[in-house]
Amino acid sequence: MKTYPGGSGPLARRAPSPGEFQQQAPRRLLLAHHGTEGAAQAAQLAWRFAVAGETTVIHLYVVPEFWAGMQGDDWLNNAWTRDKFATHLESKLEEEARAQLQAVSGECAARGLDCESVLQVGDPTNCLIEVAAARGADFVVIGPPRPKGVPGYRCRVDLEKLVRGLKAPLVIANGE
Repeated sequence: MKTYPGGSGPLARRAPSPGEFQQQAPRRLLLAHHGTEGAAQAAQLAWRFAVAGETTVIHLYVVPEFWAGMQGDDWLNNAWTRDKFATHLESKLEEEARAQLQAVSGECAARGLDCESVLQVGDPTNCLIEVAAARGADFVVIGPPRPKGVPGYRCRVDLEKLVRGLKAPLVIANGE
């Protein structure tokens, strides 16, 4: 009867540590990071798996597709005002994305890791699958879902679709 590491019975399980999980460092680690607390947890886990001089971190920042074409509500009653609002919103989203891309790139450099930054607009699940395949990721790290009651937009990843679509192992940070 098979037992799992750290357990005494056939169903006893615990999450493997990075050293137990794999024997060699990932060459291309995809890190989904967009500046939230969950993304920070994913980054902390990714740093545990990555090895300086061996791992390239592919930092994926996804702007959810619901922002595309955002122009405001009816209170913006003319085309000029709606367009002005849309331009303002796009510049704020771009500014936030640029800051996150630079922060992760800087952290990678400080840790001796190569970094490729990828900015995508679209469905987070589809973007993760597409970028992992296109960039040859052999390991994917994402953060946990945002807890209820924590403010912010919830752009949920369809975990079943993600697991079925990825060709690489997926690790979800849990804050430990």
